[in-house]
Amino acid sequence: MVYLIPTFLGDNSSAEKTMPTYNISVIRGIRYFLVEDIRTARRHLKRMDNNIDIDQLDIKQLNKETKIEEIAELLSPAKKGEDMGIMSEAGCPGIADPGALAVEVAHKMGIQVVPLIGPSSILLALMASGMNGQNFAFIGYLPVEKNELDKCLRRIEERSLKEHQTQLFIETPYRNERLFSDLIRVLRPQTRLCIATDVACDTETITTLTINEWKERGIPDFKKRPTIFLFTA
Repeated sequence: MVYLIPTFLGDNSSAEKTMPTYNISVIRGIRYFLVEDIRTARRHLKRMDNNIDIDQLDIKQLNKETKIEEIAELLSPAKKGEDMGIMSEAGCPGIADPGALAVEVAHKMGIQVVPLIGPSSILLALMASGMNGQNFAFIGYLPVEKNELDKCLRRIEERSLKEHQTQLFIETPYRNERLFSDLIRVLRPQTRLCIATDVACDTETITTLTINEWKERGIPDFKKRPTIFLFTA
């Protein structure tokens, strides 16, 4: 089997709050792992169970540079009957994460895929935003170039208005402030914008205001922290 193992969303995210004990029992029985970042994965595994002997594990990297033709070989232990774990750098593997490619290949190889319960910053932010949770779209990263970004924001805002659809997206943390400035510059005054920062961590802040209200409040205290952006027109 291939287990999809959610990981912590931040260094101060609590294991007691976010990691079911069943996940830890599954992890104890796995020797082979495919992970987005080896150092981060080793740290996550130790936080989940300090008794794990990391040096006895076979941990290989699966990131955006991994070629799809390499993945079948990486999954060969599972094809031979060994349990494997796939881990993202943060949150749920397969969601805005290169682990999705491994899952696709696993299905083609006839390997059973088992998703484990754990923290998803996208769904947690949506739950806490007060926005429509029956019709929503996760867009991932928006264009970086200004003209393309403006066009994209106007297009998805129009879709949100017509379909009452919540729009969710993320940004590289060091560009949070720039994106926030573009959002309040382009979006309509009455559009509601939610800023969800450090979700499921001790420093979590989730705030929903209209664009006009955000203009009055000013730029949030991002400090290059992981953030989910949501809006509904």
